[in-house]
Amino acid sequence: MPFAFSLSRLVSVAADVAPHERKAVMLAFLCNFVLLGSYYILRPVRDTVATIYGVGHLQTLFTATFVFTLLASPLYTALASRVKLTRLLPGVFTFWLVNVVLFDVLFNLAPQSRWVAAAYYVWFSVANLFMISVFWSLMVDLFSAAQATRLFAFISAGGAFGSITGPLLTRLLVRSVGLSGMLLIAAAGFALLVLIAQLLIREKDKLRRHDDEAQQSTLDHSLRGNALDGFRQLFKSPYALNQAAFMLLMTWVNTVAYFFQTDMIAQAFSAIESRTQALADIDLIVNIITAAILTFGLGRFVQRFGVTAGLLLNPLLMVIAFLGIVVSPSVFVIQVLQVVRRVAQYAIARPSREICFTVVEQSSRYKTKNVIDTVVYRFGDVSAAWVQAGMRSLGYTLDGAVAVGVGASIVWGAVATALGRQYERARLRSQVAERVRNNDYQRS
Repeated sequence: MPFAFSLSRLVSVAADVAPHERKAVMLAFLCNFVLLGSYYILRPVRDTVATIYGVGHLQTLFTATFVFTLLASPLYTALASRVKLTRLLPGVFTFWLVNVVLFDVLFNLAPQSRWVAAAYYVWFSVANLFMISVFWSLMVDLFSAAQATRLFAFISAGGAFGSITGPLLTRLLVRSVGLSGMLLIAAAGFALLVLIAQLLIREKDKLRRHDDEAQQSTLDHSLRGNALDGFRQLFKSPYALNQAAFMLLMTWVNTVAYFFQTDMIAQAFSAIESRTQALADIDLIVNIITAAILTFGLGRFVQRFGVTAGLLLNPLLMVIAFLGIVVSPSVFVIQVLQVVRRVAQYAIARPSREICFTVVEQSSRYKTKNVIDTVVYRFGDVSAAWVQAGMRSLGYTLDGAVAVGVGASIVWGAVATALGRQYERARLRSQVAERVRNNDYQRS
């Protein structure tokens, strides 16, 4: 009860929340908190079992991850076409809960098995994108564009706080409960997510019936179509293609930044422990700043300057950051670059990009969005890895890498601008259509 009261006060301070929206927003914040908290418990387990499989074979795991993502997305779309959304959304969290418990059993039976380690690595690398995509599909189907502009930053803050809590729990408990215990804690998180998802579904129905501003779609049905609808809708819609391009370019820019981090930290620190500490410092700073920005800043920024500005700010910051490396190519600058990049991605690009999905039809919120969030993202990983290999084989220099980063960021900025303008036009069309429906209803 004290937690609920404190969260309610935080909602009132951090976001412009109407009284009838408060319960839904608090549940969404809590859902994202538990989701990212569980995710950050499972992620160190993945990185640990990777050492069992062997670092020299990680490229095999990356390839397997992309292949299984490519297979999983149509499977999810097929389920969405046959199962009511009221059952599908809690069902996917239940499925992951069962998976985590199963891996706990397998790790206890065969703790040094390379096959079990590889299976967990690929499973988690596929599932983590689906976890986040499914959550945000529900959010864009729960809140309208106008509501999302006010509320998504605060809801994203729940995930930022979860990303701090998960690693802290791992650090505090892993020695006493072991790998198995951490998996069971994450499983408990998924059990809680099933309950929260069901409560959010009920809140959606209440908002739809009592708030004309809320999304008017329902969840008591399956989505029409077939397993390949997500891909078909993606290539059919210029708006969806721009969203995919935004995701792809963001992934490529991230890879260039990763080049700098890997090389400079390796040159600056000879001891593995020192490198780990430097990377951990970046993670901690990123998560704290992201949580602060999302809680007290971004929502007002998007309300004042618009979604287009929120999308464009990320690539603009990256151009400045890359040029900063040319002026001062040091470990401190690369750490600042990584902080700027990841804060901009998590605190600015992600919620702004999610708002863009509020103006598409319901089928696209679950099907096309899932393809972009999973398959396009993983394709970005794979293609970026080949770009990295090509740059290294050509003996790329610092100036060359900066040129690639700046060029990709400029193109990313152009895509962000086009996407933002498309969103504004789509939002205007939906507002006009809503007014027409209301007028027809009043006349009848």
